[in-house]
Amino acid sequence: MLTLALALPLALTLRGMLGDHLGSSLEAGAAADAVNHDWWQEFEAQASGLGTSFTPSVIGFAAVLDNMSSVLDARRKIAPVAGAAGAYLLLWTFLSGGIIDRFARRRPTRAYGFSAASGVFFFRFLRLGILAGLVYGFLYVSVHKWLFDTWFPNATRDLTTERVAFAWRIAMYGVFGALLVVANVLFDYAKIRAVVEDRRSMPMALVASARFVFHNPGRVFGLYLLNALAFLALIALWALVAPGAGGAGLSMWAGFLIAQVYLLGRLFLKLHFIASQAALFQESLAHAGYTAAPAHVWPESPSAEAI
Repeated sequence: MLTLALALPLALTLRGMLGDHLGSSLEAGAAADAVNHDWWQEFEAQASGLGTSFTPSVIGFAAVLDNMSSVLDARRKIAPVAGAAGAYLLLWTFLSGGIIDRFARRRPTRAYGFSAASGVFFFRFLRLGILAGLVYGFLYVSVHKWLFDTWFPNATRDLTTERVAFAWRIAMYGVFGALLVVANVLFDYAKIRAVVEDRRSMPMALVASARFVFHNPGRVFGLYLLNALAFLALIALWALVAPGAGGAGLSMWAGFLIAQVYLLGRLFLKLHFIASQAALFQESLAHAGYTAAPAHVWPESPSAEAI
């Protein structure tokens, strides 16, 4: 629902742009029935702003590959898409505290407990997000630029075989991807330690996270690998069933519903990822039910009536 709510305004805006460009022309019927390459090229040539995002890469499984490429190649998003992504991250930051708290307690916290935990950790996670922004900014601005703009050209300057150059580029993607994974793991466990141990200092939570990962590398990255394989299995399934550029009517709505099922699957895996990391930390560092912060519940004692 969160993804749909943030994407809907952009979709309606793009719908209006497409409608204005097509009008009541014959090209409109052809575009609705199938892919109209001639019209699409014409639209791309004159598109601006959000319209530039309407490319063949938005269809089916190509969207997944395009997102992966944008992460590894450090491609900038256009302002409307970047704004929606920022809003998504902000809302997810708010929900993360309640989600981790619920998984750590291993019992229902109800709406009051969930919202209370989300509110308590929201500003702490915002401070942690600033640290994450600095780390990821360094990786993309400095490390990525050095790997792909300096090191890769120097390493492949005298090569005569394209396959070797391609292998080097894949290796660069592997190095950069590994650095992203390490950063992601550190900030994930920083959030978990902040919630489970009720930490207020986010730099110290990050230090504690690094200490935990350093002492348990096999279990931490083994769990990450298992979760990543589950995600890749979902991606592979999506590659098989992802709808293409179908026509209007029933096929369009069927494709939409299939896409929503895929998004629900991704959300399930994301929540499972958080739950498994919280369980690993609690099992490794303390007992299974360990949490420092008291449960957020409304008082039910008779003294509550006197408040």
